[in-house]
Amino acid sequence: MPEDEGPQLTTRTLVRLVVPSLAVGVASALALLGLTTVANGIEQLVWDRLPDAWGVGTTDTWWTVLVLTLTGVLVGVVVRWAPGHAGVDPATTELVAAPLPLRTLPGLAAALVLGLAGGVSLGPENPIIAINVALAAWFLCRPRLGVPVPVAVSLGMAGTIGAMFATPVAAALVLTEAFAERGDRTGHLFDRLFGPLVAAGAGAVTMEAFDAPTFAVDLPPYPGPALGDALSAAVVAVVAALLCLLAVLVFPLVHTGFHRLRSPVLALGAAGLVLGLLGVVGGPLTLFKGLQEMKELAERADTYAWYGLLAIGIVKLAALVVAAGAGFRGGRIFPAVFIGVAFGLSASSLVSAVPPTVAVSAGVLGSVLVVSRDGWLALFMAATTVGDIRLLPVLCLALVPLWLVVRRLRPLRAEAPADRPEFAALIPRG
Repeated sequence: MPEDEGPQLTTRTLVRLVVPSLAVGVASALALLGLTTVANGIEQLVWDRLPDAWGVGTTDTWWTVLVLTLTGVLVGVVVRWAPGHAGVDPATTELVAAPLPLRTLPGLAAALVLGLAGGVSLGPENPIIAINVALAAWFLCRPRLGVPVPVAVSLGMAGTIGAMFATPVAAALVLTEAFAERGDRTGHLFDRLFGPLVAAGAGAVTMEAFDAPTFAVDLPPYPGPALGDALSAAVVAVVAALLCLLAVLVFPLVHTGFHRLRSPVLALGAAGLVLGLLGVVGGPLTLFKGLQEMKELAERADTYAWYGLLAIGIVKLAALVVAAGAGFRGGRIFPAVFIGVAFGLSASSLVSAVPPTVAVSAGVLGSVLVVSRDGWLALFMAATTVGDIRLLPVLCLALVPLWLVVRRLRPLRAEAPADRPEFAALIPRG
């Protein structure tokens, strides 16, 4: 006899949700496009036009240190004086939190744009989701519309994730995990996913209309399943996960060290200096969120030895720990994918019998799983990065030992203070 699944959602309720879901999806994509366009414009000014106008020979050395240090100081100024940001620690939050007050959104947007343009090793996902969730809740949860807060949050999150990855599949996977974690049994699963999938689809279509970038890297075609592929993928994934777990162990120390400086201007300025020095060591490919950089790394992989590719991945991992631990506003999925690509290319270069597609997808699987602690998202990103669905069975087998290794270990997050309600995790339960 089936268990009671709680109150069922009616067809009328689902129909009434279509228009708000479409609106949230389109608006989420436009917000993402707007902020990234501004960030890209500032990036071109800072990294291309100004050096050319001032006769700077190369931006790979002192210019990198200067720009990232100034970026840290500017983000620190925003964090210190923008309304609602003093005392908020993004190192303690997950991908989605409760809706923020509207007064905090301009400061969050400014901090995000500065970090993206300045070369900080974080992606846009956490801040842009927070912005879109807050706007969706503000608009939809008015008495006149009567949309519950959890529904508005799920729509904002799904619309943003659908836009960011240019597909609604990632949003469905993330929400499925979220519903399972909070024990939501209101009706059938697809009823609960109905509105978010509409929002995610609208966000993805909107991004596609503007020629959205993809995560796929240019690799030799997968030759097809072979007997040793599952074993090779498992080994690469576990090694990538173990390297990322070292970063997880160091993260609380880095977080504590920067926050002992008290002032966010000093802490983020110091972190920017460290990021600049890491950028000099690792080169320009280890800067920024990593989406375009990982494609360039794949194209130039033959010019590096295996240990060079491994070093690039380790420098990027260190930059992720510093940026996230110090309090820069940004997400960790984009740099985690870059790290996995670097580790995978290194493994394929070291053992040429392992196809690059197998090694790269396994590297992404291991790194994203440790950083996000979400098996669905890790599988999705691993398959998306290499663009070959035939690898899914191999990746599912590789996930078996990998999940047994990481499932009980701490995530790449600092502990949230028990008395700080603004750090409530994921979708509100009320």
